[in-house]
Amino acid sequence: MPNYLLERSQRVEVPVEQAFAFYGDALNLEPLTPPWLHFEVTTPGELTFQPGTLLDYRLRLHGVPIRWQTRIETWEPPTRFVDTQAKGPYSLWEHTHLFETGGTGATVIHDRVRYAIPLGPLGTLAHRLFVRRDLERIFDYRRDAVAERLVAKRFA
Repeated sequence: MPNYLLERSQRVEVPVEQAFAFYGDALNLEPLTPPWLHFEVTTPGELTFQPGTLLDYRLRLHGVPIRWQTRIETWEPPTRFVDTQAKGPYSLWEHTHLFETGGTGATVIHDRVRYAIPLGPLGTLAHRLFVRRDLERIFDYRRDAVAERLVAKRFA
């Protein structure tokens, strides 16, 4: 089964500590996810990210309900964290978030997602037909939402 890679970078005009804190707040997960996914965090109580933290959520993709659980594997404020799929639709999901100083008061955020789809040749076909495109749309939405929300928080 092939592994795939999705990489994105964006510059935001906030200090690295503020950008990392924004990503490290579980309350920001839902607004950073496209509404067409009907994403909802289902982990009860307040979440504190650290190695081993589990996040449960549900969503709908093309009308199909999906339950997903990720685990925070690495937590290194304010430079990086890594989450992996513990339960869900992929046979591999590893999302690395990197935060680096982009000059005075700015941050460059890098997302690197390594993923694999089960089902052998059928999974490869699904990737070609819609999975890759769906992931690109989700990360495009996230890029725009991060830029909008971080600017709003900076001037609030």
